[in-house]
Amino acid sequence: MKIVLASGSPRRYELLKMIGLENFEVMPDMEDEILCTGLTPEHTVCKTALSKAKNVAKRCEETDLIIAADTEVFLGTKPFGKPKDSDDAIHMLKTLSGKKHTVYTGIALVCGSTIVTGAETTSVYFRNLSDSEIRKYVQTGDPLDKAGAYGVQGRGAVFIDRLEGDFFNVMGLPVCRLTTMLRSFGVSI
Repeated sequence: MKIVLASGSPRRYELLKMIGLENFEVMPDMEDEILCTGLTPEHTVCKTALSKAKNVAKRCEETDLIIAADTEVFLGTKPFGKPKDSDDAIHMLKTLSGKKHTVYTGIALVCGSTIVTGAETTSVYFRNLSDSEIRKYVQTGDPLDKAGAYGVQGRGAVFIDRLEGDFFNVMGLPVCRLTTMLRSFGVSI
């Protein structure tokens, strides 16, 4: 069975390598991502991850195992995807400043007609951020490709007072949940 990561995220690639998954192919979903509305955050990220997996599965063999994920930041029920530009990133970070928000990652595994999905939730508490440190961070370009406009594994880590839950979920791939899900396909790590 060939394993395919349906993501161009360097963080997800690194996390799969970190947990010992060596032989996999990277094949990002080329379709435009559409944020589902009217669903719970868990259902939203699972549905988006499943859509990515199914899109990539069309370009793969029936026996390939597709791994897809979708990570979104929510402040209450308001989703914070990737910022459109620097101004949007500044707005997001100002909104999250001094508040607790929740990071949801949906995972979808698809192999032929077998589908397994799951979601992980992590609470993240930001300290109060000054306008100047927000602007300085946004100028690095780091937040522009990240949900919620920050990365826990980089400079954005200094904004986080604490988190409750899976650290790797905030990076974009909850590896503990993923390894449990992979077992249902006979993949042991």
